[in-house]
Amino acid sequence: MQTADELKARAIGLKDFVDYAVGSVVSKTLIDKKVGTLTLFAFEAGQGLSEHTAPYDAVVQILDGEAELVIAGKPVKARAGELVIMPSGVPHAVRAVQRFKMLLTMIREK
Repeated sequence: MQTADELKARAIGLKDFVDYAVGSVVSKTLIDKKVGTLTLFAFEAGQGLSEHTAPYDAVVQILDGEAELVIAGKPVKARAGELVIMPSGVPHAVRAVQRFKMLLTMIREK
């Protein structure tokens, strides 16, 4: 696995940079700093993240497939090429309608 420093100053094909695993959710952190994180995820169909909250905004960019996010109890479907902003302090969950990949960007407030 490459380190964050090895990823700098080069083009990265995000969709192909994390692989699916049968019956699992796979994550790969690209950047983890005090100000925020960039994490790639690959979800097999039927997998997800249970409802939780975060103290800062989170941005989900769908790279492949289709996901259903539930934000404050409201379902939001997102497909490859779409982006969803999840507001801080609001309960949200993620479910794979079909297998999908996403880039999660967390920007932490001071």
